[in-house]
Parts: sequence; structure tokens; C-alpha cells
Amino acid sequence: MQNSRVLTTEAPEWDHSRSDDFFEMANLFSKHTGLPFVVWISYKGGAQHDVRVKVSPGPKAVPSEMVSVAIRPEIRVVQGAMSASDLSLLSNWIEMNRDILIQYWEGDIDTKDAVEAIRPVHQ
Repeated sequence: MQNSRVLTTEAPEWDHSRSDDFFEMANLFSKHTGLPFVVWISYKGGAQHDVRVKVSPGPKAVPSEMVSVAIRPEIRVVQGAMSASDLSLLSNWIEMNRDILIQYWEGDIDTKDAVEAIRPVHQ
């Protein structure tokens, strides 16, 4: 991810003991999103927070490299660091796919339906 003007958060460090969370996420590569990084989507499960996506520079879920981004009420980094330009790209993609992300989070659609409905951004 680009390093111009990095946006960070004061959120606590990633809880590495919750590694099972990675099995509850679907990763979307650049060819599906149009973004220069991998986006991870998930359903709510037992989460105590509202809908979020996670972002990683590569296809492996490495907790120390992931950024967590809330999508409502406004799009914002809640854990990790992301450049302003990458957040802008991600925000555009989220706005295009917000309804799908929320339906998936709520369990209204399954992974296959979500992946098929996701639209890529065109940079």
C-alpha cells in the first residue's frame, strides 16, 4: 500500500488469540475489486462491532499487516494504518458495494452471492 499521508487509529492491538476469525472471512483479490490490495469481507458472527472490511497488502491473512475499516455510519480506519490515497480508493469501492457488504454481514446473502455481486472500481 502507498505510504503518502498515513491514517492511523488509537485502537488496541489486534487480538492474535482470535485467529479463527480468519476462517470467517472471504478474501477478494484485485481482479474482483480493482483495488491494489486484498479486501477481506465477513459476516457478523459474534462480532461486537458494526460492519467492517479488512485490507491486506497480499493474499495471506497476516494480522500485523491488516487494516480494519468500518463502513458505517461513515467509512473510517478503526485499526491499523492506511495511506489517504488507499483509503480514498477503498472508500469508492465500499460506496459502490455498500449494500452487498451489509447484506453479507447480516447473513442475508451467502459468500457466493456476495462475490458474484461485488463490482470492481475502475482506476
